[in-house]
Amino acid sequence: MATRALLAELIAAWQQQSGGEAAIESVGGVDAARRVREGGEPFDVVVLASDAIAKLEAAGRIVPGSVTPLVRSGVAVAVPAGAPHPAIGTEAQLREAVLAAPTIGYSTGPSGVALQQLFERWGIADVVKDRTVQAPAGTPVGTLVARGEVALGFQQLSELLHLEGIDVVGPLPDAVQITTVFSAAVVAGAAQEAAARDLLAFLASPATADAKRRQGMDPA
Repeated sequence: MATRALLAELIAAWQQQSGGEAAIESVGGVDAARRVREGGEPFDVVVLASDAIAKLEAAGRIVPGSVTPLVRSGVAVAVPAGAPHPAIGTEAQLREAVLAAPTIGYSTGPSGVALQQLFERWGIADVVKDRTVQAPAGTPVGTLVARGEVALGFQQLSELLHLEGIDVVGPLPDAVQITTVFSAAVVAGAAQEAAARDLLAFLASPATADAKRRQGMDPA
């Protein structure tokens, strides 16, 4: 889901440039990985966090040599629109903001796993356990923030940028920033492998750098 807006923009550009056609289905990463792993659906390309891509490759579901890093995506913090912005410029300030928040939202994706590990390292996992809310797979954390169900939300900046009803406070401090590399790969048994490889080459090309930054990510 973190790459949904970016892929929509870039694939439209690829279609115009190449004359090819592509249809995107954006779902939660857990669901996407499961569907590719189980097979039975005619996917040509999969885009996921690099660790998930690696697992699919190990399972023989990825064409060898086709894995293509696309973007580096960092995590940001959001609050309901108009709510006070906590100080999060340093690791200590972020920890205090988490401890002060009545509810904390995180995702099912890799950023959510890393956030839980950070709370463990800080020694506050048990303290905030009853105040943490995991967004359902495929549901942006920012949606829960906008509804007022979560006071402090953590998710990829790209998933928070275009949501109404929230304020993005800023990125995590460098010392604890959670960076996910999203990669694309050709799915084993792809019906249109040549077109898929052409698409991946375009998605990784320098011409896409500005769009990636505009969507809150950096080229990988």
